[in-house]
Amino acid sequence: MQKTNNIENILQNRLSVQVSLNGLSFLVTNPEEKEVVFFIEKTLDHSTTPEELLMDIESIMFKNDILNTNFSEVSVIYSTPVYSLVPAQLFDEAKASEYLKFNSKILANDYMAHDVLEDINIVVVYVPFMNINNFFFEKYGSFNYYHSTTVLLKTILEKEKYSLPKMYLHFQKNTFDCVVLKNGELQLCNTYTYKTPEDFIYYTLFCMEQLNLNPENLPVILCGDIEKEDENYKIAYTYIRNIEFADTKHFQINIDAEDKAHKHFILQNTI
Repeated sequence: MQKTNNIENILQNRLSVQVSLNGLSFLVTNPEEKEVVFFIEKTLDHSTTPEELLMDIESIMFKNDILNTNFSEVSVIYSTPVYSLVPAQLFDEAKASEYLKFNSKILANDYMAHDVLEDINIVVVYVPFMNINNFFFEKYGSFNYYHSTTVLLKTILEKEKYSLPKMYLHFQKNTFDCVVLKNGELQLCNTYTYKTPEDFIYYTLFCMEQLNLNPENLPVILCGDIEKEDENYKIAYTYIRNIEFADTKHFQINIDAEDKAHKHFILQNTI
């Protein structure tokens, strides 16, 4: 979708891009007018490479003139499973690869980036796609980039400062993030790959068991790519008594209809 704008409004526009190995999303917003100016997403049927992703990005930008204008701010969010959370007091930037190499396959020339969550003294270490970073820098100049886990945690922690134990499940194609909080403190943050609803519910119930949480009374908040009609929702509803979709009243601008505002939870929280 795309709306027309005058020159003054165009200079106010912000661009947010979400990049994953399974798809791309481009969101252009006008904060002054509080509206979505342009939104497009491409879902990939199979996991791809950073090189192929860049070709998809270039193709999308070639076909959509608005993406070739100037923006007041550009943000890129990497939604990848290669990340690790490190207590800030233990983090050493010179040894960033050490936090990833035991759980993920990384290459000797991979660039390590990190985001700092100051409120909870946690550092998110991850591998951005430098070919894509270089492309955006050449295209727009200076821009911001983050890991999706950083955006997800920051958003949730601002909302759940004094809550009882609560679980957030954020869905993407073939993966979901599981976040557990108690009294504003992070108990668990992990990303799981799954193929079937049974895989998903197994991982979820296992997390609850390990943290001594009861699926009969634990509030579970859903966001991302999940709807009531989905098999993931149905199996969750079978085993978990207290489930609901994430509150999106704080969103300044909604991409989707009100009943689906949770779908692009991370992308909209970068506005």
